[in-house]
Amino acid sequence: MEYQPRTIAFLSEFIHPPQPPDARAIQKLHNRMFESGHPPYSSFAVTPAGPLLTNPSARKGAVSQVAFLEDRVQFREELGDATQDSFAQRVTNVLEGALPLRNIEIITGQQITLRSLINPQAFQDSRKFLHEGMFRFGDAMRVYERSPQLFGMRLVFPPEGEQRNAYSLRIESYNADARSLYVEIQGSFGPTAVATGLDDITSNVHETYDFMLGRVLPFIACFDARQPS
Repeated sequence: MEYQPRTIAFLSEFIHPPQPPDARAIQKLHNRMFESGHPPYSSFAVTPAGPLLTNPSARKGAVSQVAFLEDRVQFREELGDATQDSFAQRVTNVLEGALPLRNIEIITGQQITLRSLINPQAFQDSRKFLHEGMFRFGDAMRVYERSPQLFGMRLVFPPEGEQRNAYSLRIESYNADARSLYVEIQGSFGPTAVATGLDDITSNVHETYDFMLGRVLPFIACFDARQPS
């Protein structure tokens, strides 16, 4: 069964040994990006938590930013036009420029989060898909004497064998659009030494996206069919 996932958010955190945020280093990075002619962020600001690079947007709810905090770098691309390729490239390019300027030699942990919307094909309402297709609760819900506003599930896959990364998965109905199924995947990855290059960061973004395409969507498809009455 073919789905066309609409990814509404790309998020990532890169954890490093704590150090005071250095606004001057990030401003220097911002200036270099402008000199290159293709800056990924247009605005620079200093907040109480640390320096921030952003792309202001008039679209309601849209966010495009990277925050340089005491113990991590946080990227957020929400309700914009980012793709897995553009996000992976942006994250890698910014970190390659920022980490040496801040004398950060190691990333101790990484988290990549994707949030996507998917339309089940056999159901017009994602709540009915989860209730009747995936969970098959039948009449068991009558005990509550009311209808739930949201259905959902969470699965956690720890590292196992040669698979050293972990995944956390949420599948829920989506109140903003009853037709859509909300899928959130968070991939957790191990340390990376800055001196050896950051190519694995790009790979981690793609690996998390591939987990959705190759694992989550086929799992959803197993239940996307009307059950006989």
